[in-house]
Formats: sequence, structure tokens, C-alpha cells
Amino acid sequence: MKSQNPKNSSETPAKGKKSFVIRIDESTYKLLEKWANDEFRSVNGQMEYLLNQSLINSGRKKKE
Repeated sequence: MKSQNPKNSSETPAKGKKSFVIRIDESTYKLLEKWANDEFRSVNGQMEYLLNQSLINSGRKKKE
């Protein structure tokens, strides 16, 4: 039986990115999904964008 190499898997996170599970209630997810669609992003992309903006706005991260 051939074992799968995770480095060749499409599920492997992009270089330099950490993968993790998040639990949110269904109504919050639906609102986030609509917002993401409105801005032509995936839900994951929208979450990354919002977290990045929050870090910049709080002064915890320099604007790139």
C-alpha cells in the first residue's frame, strides 16, 4: 500500500502559514460567508484579512 506524502497534498497549508481549526456558531459563519462573497474572497481569505486588519489597527503589526 502506498502512503500519501503530505508535501504533495492539496491540503498542505501554503508555505509560512499555520493551519488550525476554529469553531464558530452557524449564524456567525453565514454572516462571514456573505461578507466574504460580497468582497470576492473565500471565508478563509476573509478571516485572514479581518485578523490582519485588526492587528494593524491595534498597533500590534506594522502596515505592509
